[in-house]
Amino acid sequence: MTERPSPARVAIVLGGSHTGMLAAAALAPLADRVVVVERDELPAGPAPRKGLPQARHVHLLWSGGVLAMEELLPGITEELRAAGARRAPITTDMVALSARGWFRRWPESHHIVLAGRDLLDATVRTRVLADERIEVLDGTEALGLLGDADAVTGVRLRGPDGHERTLDAGLVVDCTGRGSSTPRRLTELGLPAPVRREVDAGLAYASRLFLAPEPARGGFPVVNVQIDPRAGGPGRAGVLLPIEDGRWLVTLSGTKGGEPPASDSSGSSGGDFVRFAREELRHPIIGDLIERAEPLSEVVFTRTTANRRHFYERMPAWPENLMVLGDALAAYNPVYGHGLAVGAQSALILREVTRRHGWGAAGLSRRVQKAVARPVGAAWDLAIGQDVFYPGATEDGPTLRDRLVAGYVDRLMYTATGNGRIARRVTDVTSLERRAEVLLGPSVLLAAAVGPLKPPLSEPPLTAEELKKAGLR
Repeated sequence: MTERPSPARVAIVLGGSHTGMLAAAALAPLADRVVVVERDELPAGPAPRKGLPQARHVHLLWSGGVLAMEELLPGITEELRAAGARRAPITTDMVALSARGWFRRWPESHHIVLAGRDLLDATVRTRVLADERIEVLDGTEALGLLGDADAVTGVRLRGPDGHERTLDAGLVVDCTGRGSSTPRRLTELGLPAPVRREVDAGLAYASRLFLAPEPARGGFPVVNVQIDPRAGGPGRAGVLLPIEDGRWLVTLSGTKGGEPPASDSSGSSGGDFVRFAREELRHPIIGDLIERAEPLSEVVFTRTTANRRHFYERMPAWPENLMVLGDALAAYNPVYGHGLAVGAQSALILREVTRRHGWGAAGLSRRVQKAVARPVGAAWDLAIGQDVFYPGATEDGPTLRDRLVAGYVDRLMYTATGNGRIARRVTDVTSLERRAEVLLGPSVLLAAAVGPLKPPLSEPPLTAEELKKAGLR
């Protein structure tokens, strides 16, 4: 008869999300058993999941996250590519209009992995669940935490049949996303509510899937028309992301008063979605591209884009055996593409800190929570740097620090349009491979003072061949 693992060596991961699966992979070598508790029924392959509506919108996986995933799941990048994902060099395969002008397509400094969210999640999930130490209880709801203010000892669950039971564990990791109940559960344990900050620019997203023109299906750059917050009025933006199977995933966005259409109508101009992309964005390139592509889906609309962060690392007391990762800790405006990378980096930190200090060590949970605040904070600063300036985004408006950081970043972005070395330093940070301190070195400060070394581009830097493939020439 096989002996059941001691509860002290059991880990429970709440949420079978991207971050949840990576957290399970991180803990598997350190625990006797890892149980992933997921409210939804998880699909067997790359298919939509009820509890993940944001999967219909554009996602990026920056190289800082890819490298963390490789540490946790060696070879996962090649598995993703074999499944249809694409590795795109940055900034070589990105055509981007920043608030200060078009970026040039400099030689590769970093990269992104391009794939639909369903494909990404299914590939990672299949790899993680191949580990016999990890099991999934899907269709199962976590009703509450067991324990007290000093330590969490397990979770109270309700299964698909409605039956309630308890599951004891030596570690509980909350990866349940934006809807996390941890703030309420902490107060139920007798702890104070965490400090929380929200920056909501009122951004709405509308996304649609297209089949690219046949010549462009073998590879096409990311096209990104960004908001210019200095222009006044509502901000509008758009991203065209080439994903697997020759498809383009296009997300249009707008702040209050400038929202993209929630649906589409037919017409000679290609419908409301195409019209918004062509006429409302700062450049019509995305509209011109998708007018020649075949729509494969209806328009999907959301307003769930607020930046929200819980500062658990600042809590005066924190229970043993409880950790919070991913969107349950900090959720970002999806346009910046950092949520997936931060989740991967946080899972890697979970493994490394637990391995260093030992399973069950006093203060382990607090150490992990403070350590994951580093990548979370880096992505947070990048996300709110622009959003905080929109009317009503916060109760008190931007802080002095927000204004100083935004002014310097704006100057750096302007310099990066015509200085490849500075463009590389900027992508060091946006890729989450290096910390923001690299932008404060003497040579970077001097370059920012000098400004761009090359004149501004007047048109998107698409090659003649790419224009021909897209039917624009």
